[in-house]
Formats: sequence, C-alpha cells, structure tokens
Amino acid sequence: MTPDLVAELLRQLMKEAMILAAPVLIAAALLSFILSLFQTLTSLQEQSLTTVPRLAAVALILLAGMPWFLGRMANYTRHLLLDLHRYLG
Repeated sequence: MTPDLVAELLRQLMKEAMILAAPVLIAAALLSFILSLFQTLTSLQEQSLTTVPRLAAVALILLAGMPWFLGRMANYTRHLLLDLHRYLG
C-alpha cells in the first residue's frame, strides 16, 4: 500500500465523516446561536434553557436522519470492501 493510496483513503474517510456530521453540527450551532441571542435579549442566564433544546434538536435530527446516515455509511463500507483487492495488492 503506497503512501498516496493511504492518503486517498484517509481523504475519503474524512470527507464522509464531515458529510455525516454536518447536519447535526450545523443545527446545534444555529440553535445555540439563536438561544444565546434570546438569553442576551431577555437577560435570562439559565443553563438548562440552552442545553435541553439543543439536546432535543440533536436527538430529533439523529432519529429523522438515521436511514440516510446508515445508508451513507453502508454505501461507503460496501465501496471500500469491493475495492479491497486494490488496497492490499
């Protein structure tokens, strides 16, 4: 296995990881921004006001997107295993 092939495998892995993590991270960041803005405007400094909605939003996104997440991971794994001969020899 050449260093170029290892770099290509790692590049593909990181690309898939970013694609899978992006919806959850973007939603959590946007919700955190909106809740922080709300807290600033209303002078409420309650920690549970930001934590509970963010956890609920992440849980809902994970539940709703689970078929897509699993399909994407299964497709990546299938592609990796079908090209295994290229990586070993």
